[in-house]
Amino acid sequence: MRREFAVVCCAVVLLLAGCQGLGVGTEGTPPSGTDTPGEVTTLELRQANADAGTDCVVPEGASGDRPDPASDCLGWENGYWHNESLAVDNGDGLNDTELSAVVNRSMARVEYVRGLEFESSVPVSTVSRAAYRDRSGNGNYGDALRTFDNAKFEALFLVGEGNGSIETQERARGDSVLGYYSPARDEIVIVTNSETPRIGERTLGHELVHALQDQTFDIESDASTRDGVQGRNALFEGDARTTELAYVDRCGANWSCVTAGQSGGGGGGGGDLHLGVFYLQYFPYTDGTAFVADLRDRGGWDAVNDAYGDVPEGTREVITPADYPEWEPHSVTIPAPPSDDWERVRPSADRGRPDYATVGPSAIAAGMAYTVFDDYNESSVVTPARLFNYDGVRPDRADPYNYDLPGTSGWDGGRLHVYAKDGETGYVWRTVWTDERSAERFAAAWEQVVRHWGGERTAGGNWVIAEESPFTDAVAVHVEGDTVTVVNAPTEAELSELYDA
Repeated sequence: MRREFAVVCCAVVLLLAGCQGLGVGTEGTPPSGTDTPGEVTTLELRQANADAGTDCVVPEGASGDRPDPASDCLGWENGYWHNESLAVDNGDGLNDTELSAVVNRSMARVEYVRGLEFESSVPVSTVSRAAYRDRSGNGNYGDALRTFDNAKFEALFLVGEGNGSIETQERARGDSVLGYYSPARDEIVIVTNSETPRIGERTLGHELVHALQDQTFDIESDASTRDGVQGRNALFEGDARTTELAYVDRCGANWSCVTAGQSGGGGGGGGDLHLGVFYLQYFPYTDGTAFVADLRDRGGWDAVNDAYGDVPEGTREVITPADYPEWEPHSVTIPAPPSDDWERVRPSADRGRPDYATVGPSAIAAGMAYTVFDDYNESSVVTPARLFNYDGVRPDRADPYNYDLPGTSGWDGGRLHVYAKDGETGYVWRTVWTDERSAERFAAAWEQVVRHWGGERTAGGNWVIAEESPFTDAVAVHVEGDTVTVVNAPTEAELSELYDA
């Protein structure tokens, strides 16, 4: 049953996997990308451009013979109208002239759907998947950062001992990426699987939205932790995905488009995709789309535009849009370990990143979801059906994944410290919840995760995980009112060296 479900999940992943845009690969590091929806998804939406493009009247006449407007306007860019027909052949790749035409027409189409005007043209280039993998795998990560990130992903029960968490994340991106926008270079790069570079409008349109965001809004923020970046990216990616879906919905009936089939396939590069990590990386696209839909219900595109001045502070506001924008994360502190033998791991101070982690509801949900995806044993913390939002009998193509799982609701803040001793690591992870009941639900769910990975409860009330498990260690889960503290050490005796319960 688990293998059959994994096949279904892989099929969903291949339908959804896609391009990278704005985001981070490891907590607090400079943007390196997040996964974007793929070339195959479709959505039947009401027209998203109902309040856009009203100041640009398309003149009559055959495509290619229409005069340019008197001044730049929505739905026209650099000589091309949004409903222009182009004589291009993407079968053997686009030459420079064809590429320029497709890009300019796509810019006009993004303007028409989104209702915002580009300030300048955006360079577009291509790179092979192999070259992208090589490029993304050459990050300059110090030993402290690697130790810290490994411990964090071990705390989430996503990447076990002996496996590099950074490399696992980069492989997940490298296997699914279709393209990305670089704010630093103001450039779009499309990743291709073919020897001859080909471009499809779905990926191009999505990345053009990121360029439009960069030109229109201040997309910089002080988000420096994974949960903060996930919250910020949910706005960026939800906006881009909403526009992308409305764009693609017009292809065929209203617009002729360079399709995914012509672009050489958009399912990514295959490989052994880590479904737990992918589930975490995909959060901004699925719940971000729902978040943007909620904003538009409140006040149309104006409400989305206003949100760039007050981006979500964490994933809680995205999973529960009713909490936006009033909610603020609770400040959490962790006491120093009782034993001086453990040294705090403080990664990459030169990068301006914090020396702690904040992993919120989306990361907690990923740890629970992975108990369904993995093949370690037949148990799972949640049922497969809970991981998807269904539109009838199929996962909703706009918002397919569900992160509001038992044990995630009510998260109000958190902090994780990593420690090292004699080549071994441990951690103290404290979360605060809105009430005692929410804290108890999380603790109970997390103990099920520990049990799934081979944990056995000891006479002292702690957990010792089997040696054959990828997460072999000792774990303690302490509930104190609305606060839950999870402690990890190599042995049960060492738990008290890190935290005095």
